[in-house]
Amino acid sequence: MKCQLCDSPATIHLTDTVQNKKREVHLCRPCAEAQNLIKAQELNLPAILQTFLGEQVGQQMEEFAALKCPECGIRYMEFRSRGRLGCPHDYTVFRTGLLPLLHRIHRAERHEGKVPRCHPPGHGLAEVSELRRQLQAAVEEERYEEAARLRDLLREREARDEL
Repeated sequence: MKCQLCDSPATIHLTDTVQNKKREVHLCRPCAEAQNLIKAQELNLPAILQTFLGEQVGQQMEEFAALKCPECGIRYMEFRSRGRLGCPHDYTVFRTGLLPLLHRIHRAERHEGKVPRCHPPGHGLAEVSELRRQLQAAVEEERYEEAARLRDLLREREARDEL
């Protein structure tokens, strides 16, 4: 498609709707800059997000851009561009930025994948962890008989897992 003001190829395509009438404008970059439809500058992601999504998101992006892992030195925006974290410590440092991303990708903040065939459901670290949590709650609530039962069950599960 060609620019409506000159014969150069159009790279800027704008659509505007006024009183239920659609108007399309096709311009090349120099003509769009001359018409003050765009500015001749590089993209500034925080500024664009701030314009479209509000000031709070722009501020969050600036905060994320400043985040840097003290262990491996990777910055949050570098992670976003590469798609890979630098070290396990990054999960803690970039937590506020990673949680929405993980939720969008996996529909959860915690991985709940398949269980290996050699381990039946209810077997493993998750069960032991849950038993420890229940034991701690029973002790705090002074339900000592329940705590003793959970302690014995926990010892049995831990012994079974060591085999």
